[in-house]
Amino acid sequence: MASFQAHLAVWILKWRTKRRLKHCRDYRLAREILRPLPYKPPAAVRITNAWLNGVPGEWVESPSSAQDVLLLYLHGGGYFACSAETHRPITAFFAMRGFRVFAPDYRLAPENPFPAAVDDAAAVYRGLLSGDRSRQGIVVAGDSAGGALALSLVLALRAAGSPLPAAAALFSPWTDLAATGESVRTNARRCAIFHGSAIAPTARLYLAKADPRDPLASPLYADLAGLPPLLIHVGANETLRDDSTRLAEKARAAEVPVELKVWPVVPHVWQLAPHKIPEARQSLCESAEFLRRQAEVHRNRRAT
Repeated sequence: MASFQAHLAVWILKWRTKRRLKHCRDYRLAREILRPLPYKPPAAVRITNAWLNGVPGEWVESPSSAQDVLLLYLHGGGYFACSAETHRPITAFFAMRGFRVFAPDYRLAPENPFPAAVDDAAAVYRGLLSGDRSRQGIVVAGDSAGGALALSLVLALRAAGSPLPAAAALFSPWTDLAATGESVRTNARRCAIFHGSAIAPTARLYLAKADPRDPLASPLYADLAGLPPLLIHVGANETLRDDSTRLAEKARAAEVPVELKVWPVVPHVWQLAPHKIPEARQSLCESAEFLRRQAEVHRNRRAT
């Protein structure tokens, strides 16, 4: 049974966000509408601005952050909105669970269309592999557009013959920019944030003239063979639900280990409110456990 807080969050988002997005035609205004409410990280969390291989971002750490597991977190926002700062509720949570987190401010569309975000994510990952960090286990995670970007990163690394991360955790990933999933239509009213009819047009901000079925833009259309284990969490009522369920089906067909969980009621990327929604804390705890477990398996495999 979903919590009262999850139901309340859906109501608030439909009033505060979905209603305002319905007739919004200016991406700059949409950026402001999609920006989460201000969040103050716990006092124990240390945030340090940094550049990594030419890409700005921030390290998010706590006294419990281990030196053996790095998390590259890629924020969502439709590729045109949000930042590392707006997603501190998630990155700070992971830091408090012992991860050293780097969250890049990859270039945003439409000023920097596809594949700028993929290029930046790959540059950051190569930076994490360099120097002393090369001995550390690396895992990746992301939400919405950032979840798809995490997959695109892994696909780009595989194509380049680079070492892959140990695992990826994906929160409501936007894997189909062509918007062909049934949930785009069937969940149009139930979704707390998005109108299904706006999904494909919004994708054009990032795609410009690129094919929405390009595998690096829409990982649902990629060959997924050889990818690391995936954890996918999505809400049952989201317009993007089928971006996750179809991804899981395709990954399993390619013999990629997948853990898919479809949550009732919760809004898109409910993980942004672990301080308010019990399901957000539960999802992040399960994801942290999954990523740490897979990082340990990966290290043990390399040692043998």
